[in-house]
Amino acid sequence: MQKFCLALDLIDEPESIKKYEYHHAKGNAWPEVTQHDIDAGILNIEIFRTGNRMFMILETVDEFTFEKKAAFDAANPKIVEWEAFMSTFQKPLPWAKKGEKWVLMDRIFKSSY
Repeated sequence: MQKFCLALDLIDEPESIKKYEYHHAKGNAWPEVTQHDIDAGILNIEIFRTGNRMFMILETVDEFTFEKKAAFDAANPKIVEWEAFMSTFQKPLPWAKKGEKWVLMDRIFKSSY
């Protein structure tokens, strides 16, 4: 299993954040999207928020790569539609590359307890 941590900002407007959270509440995410994630090798997704900053933890199968996931996403019209819809709530981090939404984070500490 692999674990990835990513960050992204939301547009800093309370109503927009409320709508984004609504679409991620249990039972509200599009079923085609959640099944697509499973089919892509994602075992678990958790998203946390403070203010308008989000932090996502992905746990995936060992064979998972972001390159394979991007190609898989691009070939699915429902995922393209979901991503376009989610983009209406999201704001790239200032240091994100052009076209990049979620930015992969570097682990800087791990306890050895």
